[in-house]
Amino acid sequence: MLPSPATCYRALVARDRRFDGRFFVAVKTTGIYCRPICPARTPGESRCEFYASAAEAERAGFRACFRCRPELAPGLAPVDSLPRLVRLASSRIEAGYLNEHSIEDLAASVAVSSRHLRRAMEETLGVSPVELAQTRRLALAKQLLHDTALPLGEVAHHAGFASLRRFNALTRARWGRSPSTVRRSPLIGGSGDAGGDAVALRLDCRPPFDWEALLDFLAARAIPGVEQVVASANGREYQRSARIAGCSGWIALSLERPPHVLRARVSLSLAPRLMEVVARLRATFDLDARPEVIQGQLRGDALLRPLLSAHRGLRLPGAFDGFELAIRAILGQQVSVAGATTLSGRLVERFGTSLSGTPPGIDRLFPPADLLADVSLAELRAIGLPEARARTILRLAEAVASGTVDLSVAATDPEQALVELQKLPGIGPWTAHYVAMRALHWPNAFPAADLAIRRALRVTTSRQAEARASRWQPWRGYAAMHLWNGAGRESAA
Repeated sequence: MLPSPATCYRALVARDRRFDGRFFVAVKTTGIYCRPICPARTPGESRCEFYASAAEAERAGFRACFRCRPELAPGLAPVDSLPRLVRLASSRIEAGYLNEHSIEDLAASVAVSSRHLRRAMEETLGVSPVELAQTRRLALAKQLLHDTALPLGEVAHHAGFASLRRFNALTRARWGRSPSTVRRSPLIGGSGDAGGDAVALRLDCRPPFDWEALLDFLAARAIPGVEQVVASANGREYQRSARIAGCSGWIALSLERPPHVLRARVSLSLAPRLMEVVARLRATFDLDARPEVIQGQLRGDALLRPLLSAHRGLRLPGAFDGFELAIRAILGQQVSVAGATTLSGRLVERFGTSLSGTPPGIDRLFPPADLLADVSLAELRAIGLPEARARTILRLAEAVASGTVDLSVAATDPEQALVELQKLPGIGPWTAHYVAMRALHWPNAFPAADLAIRRALRVTTSRQAEARASRWQPWRGYAAMHLWNGAGRESAA
């Protein structure tokens, strides 16, 4: 929901980063719209109009600012108040669905008519699905013009445009100038490197951001051969291999201090799926969270208060690939984190495929659902699995391969996914909630059966843990992360 105009203007005057991405300010006298943190001189209140989204500002005829770069603003988190239909459709558009599908396909994928979908998005977001898709394509193209030296044809292709002609026409209509003129602008410069074998991207988030705690969590659970956390010039870097819709490659992500933004390098082999890569990275690293809102809800609890102080801006670790995360969760049932890592490494070594041209240590691709669904029970057990757990992996792979279960963030309602997951043999509440928390990025998921959480809450049953956590809704997943961090510190001590 758009804050009141008075609130928006006060946030603009203060350049309050908590409001970054929650609204955009358009200046009537210049025809330009900005983020509330724009370093330009603050316009008078009478000259300002406020919009809930960049797409809405562009629909009103305003052009994106080249100084504050609205395309980098954090977006909405899954829990933000959007109707389910609009949330699902918007998530798919953000990931590039309309680059290769029609509005009718999108509407069918969320089980409504195209007319109903257009009406719902117009009423909620103030723009049509096509307008939202165009804004996202232009936003990515603007990033590529700013951060890379890629040829214009490749910029257009990687940003999802069907042709260079269409790209040129839309940039002239929206920006009032051609892409080549934009790149020559002193505020753009095209100073980013061509990347050689990679595309460089900047990803912004709302501060504070506990990067080190997030890396610690991911490093402990990294799948050998697929992902790793390594030392880099900027401290530590997360690296992984990836396969998306027929494209395979690698990704690396590090934190730049200052200005505390994330820098991603994406192999050129994944560039045709760049919109989806960006959407997945934002979910994996929880870059659209609103830390002050989450902390405001949780700090009223005396148990959580010291944990919140120790880890300001703690994020909810997501998953780049939902199926991969779900298999990793099953492998972790009734074994230690280290034991699950060993098993996941064996699974990738046995059933994954090799990938060339990657940084050392991430030269394997995780096996997809359709491949694992065809593996025999005996072959799975051979990596060291009990029969029951091997059967669970096979049933999950079959369900995902057939479309019965969809584990992508943009695919389904998390609460419905919990029900579908628990229909599968060997998947109980703990596994289902852990998968919902990370793969589906549902902030209210809560693995109440977790032993460390029950100990931290000083309760003995899952029902008691659920009751104790009720006051934390809709942020129970963040509370679980803080409790796990607290338990880890106590163990280390």
